[in-house]
Amino acid sequence: MLCPRCGTATQPADRFCQNCGCALPAALDVLTDTPVAAAPVLAPEPAPPPPPAPLHAIPTGGFTTDDVVAWLQSVGYAAKVVIGDSGKPHVSSSTQGFPFHVFMHDAQGDRYASVRLAAGFATHGKFDVSQMNAWNAGSRWCRGYYDSVNDPWLEMDVDLYPGGTYESLNDQFAAWNNTLDSFIKKFGLL
Repeated sequence: MLCPRCGTATQPADRFCQNCGCALPAALDVLTDTPVAAAPVLAPEPAPPPPPAPLHAIPTGGFTTDDVVAWLQSVGYAAKVVIGDSGKPHVSSSTQGFPFHVFMHDAQGDRYASVRLAAGFATHGKFDVSQMNAWNAGSRWCRGYYDSVNDPWLEMDVDLYPGGTYESLNDQFAAWNNTLDSFIKKFGLL
């Protein structure tokens, strides 16, 4: 066999020309007759997501007033049980410098399956009640109203049982705080 480049005679077992170093056709046939498939380059598999954190269920039946106090204190709020004008206990606390109340609803023995967060503002009749319906139409989580002396109030009901968790309660409390902030700014209650 002759080298295709320089024409020098070569041996059948030669892979390259001894004269010019050109790869010989027989060697190319060996290299190309049995192509070896390149191993595909695979992206490493992403690590599996961590398992979800366990949820912390609200006690069966809901909260007692003492449970509400303990929960609020656990998330950094001062809170205490007070007796209202009706003679029923509720929880008093404050956020953003404004007092709010937690009223207990849906009694299940000594526990309550829902609570109402409420904040009122004494404006001494200077509140413009004409804007309240428009505000309620745009508010998803809370409702506003005005009382018999035209003082504005904001309320939010929260179901605790069945199926409530502390994580969900904390999320709803964050929605309360955000909505309360919007309410205060919208109506100039600072």
